[in-house]
Amino acid sequence: MKNIVRSFFLFIFVLTIQVQPTAAQTGSSKSYKNAVVVTADERASQVGRNILQQGGNAVDATVAVQFALAVTLPRAGNIGGGGFMMLHMQDGTNRALDFREKAPLKASENMYLRNGKYVPKLSRQGVLAVGVPGVVDGMVKALERYGRLPLETVMQPAIKLAREGYKLSWSQANDLNNSADAFKRYQGSQRYFLKSDGNRWQEGDLFIQKDLAQTLNRIANRGRDGFYSGRTADLIVGEMQKHGGLISYEDLEKYNSVWRDPITASYAGYSLNIMPPPSSGSIAIHQILDMLRPYDLKKLEFNSADYVHLVTETMRRAFADRAYFLGDPDFIDIPQKKLMSKNYNKKRMQNFQPTSATSSNEIGHGDIPSFKESTETTHFSIVDKNGNAVSVTTTLNGNYGSKVAVNGAGFFLNNEMDDFTAEPGEPNMFGLIQGKANAVKPEKRMLSSMSPTIVTKNGKVRMVLGAAGGPMIITATLHNFLNMAVFGMDPQQANSAPRFHHQWKPDKLFYEEFGISPDTRQKLQKMGHTITPTDGIGRAHTIFIDEDGRKFGSPDPRGDGTAEGY
Repeated sequence: MKNIVRSFFLFIFVLTIQVQPTAAQTGSSKSYKNAVVVTADERASQVGRNILQQGGNAVDATVAVQFALAVTLPRAGNIGGGGFMMLHMQDGTNRALDFREKAPLKASENMYLRNGKYVPKLSRQGVLAVGVPGVVDGMVKALERYGRLPLETVMQPAIKLAREGYKLSWSQANDLNNSADAFKRYQGSQRYFLKSDGNRWQEGDLFIQKDLAQTLNRIANRGRDGFYSGRTADLIVGEMQKHGGLISYEDLEKYNSVWRDPITASYAGYSLNIMPPPSSGSIAIHQILDMLRPYDLKKLEFNSADYVHLVTETMRRAFADRAYFLGDPDFIDIPQKKLMSKNYNKKRMQNFQPTSATSSNEIGHGDIPSFKESTETTHFSIVDKNGNAVSVTTTLNGNYGSKVAVNGAGFFLNNEMDDFTAEPGEPNMFGLIQGKANAVKPEKRMLSSMSPTIVTKNGKVRMVLGAAGGPMIITATLHNFLNMAVFGMDPQQANSAPRFHHQWKPDKLFYEEFGISPDTRQKLQKMGHTITPTDGIGRAHTIFIDEDGRKFGSPDPRGDGTAEGY
């Protein structure tokens, strides 16, 4: 099935790229006059569109979509995790909302060490892996400041989906079946996500979540207090106490999402407004674009050996800096201005060789095992008829997070604690090296690769970008921007185009199978790159707005997403 999907989107790309269109020629993407919603799930996209048609704005639709995904995409959509939101309002306001999870008050820097040795499974599965969830606080806070409709109204579609159920797709049934052994370890997970008759889930099975419907109803009626106190809080803390977890009533009560100022990068006449730290994507993308600025990318040609080599070398350097310098800005001093200065990034490329790869050992240190991407994160993009735009990336971290579902409440808890530095020099589940700047501390937010981005030109929104896929989020978002801004692709072409990825450690250039020609691969190997094929790099859900105001929505063909609008 994966080979079929890869072949399909690469066929689409090869078919469409031959015409070399301008960015305004967007015939292969769905276009809408008024508004568009692009998400990883058809029902969630429809929910967002319906809210917009009922008079809601992009923020109203965002909150409705987030809660709908908590029902229809339990592996990634959630109320037990966290994420980031980038907003551009019609008056020109750009804001970033950080609803990333926090470490519990009882968390400690050495909590994943046993007899002085790092035990990876402790930060990846079970209750010790869980950070304090931020989604509900973030959604309520965004709606209160920028929404138009009541919380009860925007949550009704999600409550209905949970109460009445929906039919599983083939991929959803397969995902649930593949995680069955992990679900059996926890009473709630087994109760909600395994079939009661012991059989495997099948495509078309009706999936009903009555306890989750009640949980959502409490939030709709009581807002933030419907999750962080009362019955739901009792159930979360009870789950922690049962299995030896750390999250307490005090943790839930003290959680707060934070409004931050976005980081702005400029390139090719566009302004990119990107989620700031603890997102690492903003500084990384800013650095990469600065390092690329002296080069004529179009002249190098899309995915030529020289192009892949150059962009890979900038990725290598940006990810090395990510490992050493970045973390929660509320806890550490990030040398942000220096990292984003043109002089600094010019110096970072002084040892770049156009004909040979730079060893990552010359830039950093570490002995890292092979990288494997996870597809747990989900991203969605929304633009309404008035020009308000929202870009949201949200996550449980691993597939179904910690695999612990809150018994009585019906939702999974995240395993975001693995995004901290469990032990300096040791890779997390995505193969990323973490530095002391990202060490575990109580109430600290863990570093993230989520990079929701809104791109403007002359003050008007032109692109809404973002992706799912662990550290590959950064590179997928970067690729999509360059594909449209430099190579003139429409959003569907940009999404379908083959991608590549380098994250400093492991010292490997990952590329989508069939995405780079054999002769290009040979040239890259001669340059000194260790190239490794991998499944789809990121899943991006993109919006492009042309000069006439037409809104084009493009889901990533690597997944099951859809665009809906009117």
